Amino acid sequence: VQLQASGGGLVQPGGSLRLSCTASRSIFSINVMGWYRQAPGTQRELVAISTRWGDINYVDSVKGRFTIARDNAKNTVLLQMNSLKTEDTAVYYCNAQDLGQNYWGQGTLVTVSS
Repeated sequence: VQLQASGGGLVQPGGSLRLSCTASRSIFSINVMGWYRQAPGTQRELVAISTRWGDINYVDSVKGRFTIARDNAKNTVLLQMNSLKTEDTAVYYCNAQDLGQNYWGQGTLVTVSS
């Protein structure tokens, strides 16, 4: 599976961005799709995941602000990010986990700054 992420950019604190991850094939049967992020000098961390069975989980720091959603018709996973904070600044990576394989997109930079 090839993943293409887009939607990053520069936004002021309190603003919103929507990230999009498009897969090279149908995501309907992909077990887990999610978003991770990595800030400079830190390890990559899970942001949000969505399973094919409808389970959704978020890291505590984004609960109530971020929303992950699958669009199976478009083979796309979206991450709506609201009320952005400076600490959300990172490179965001799309991820797919399927049949024991782990797939990554190229990353998209989100910068939250005034």
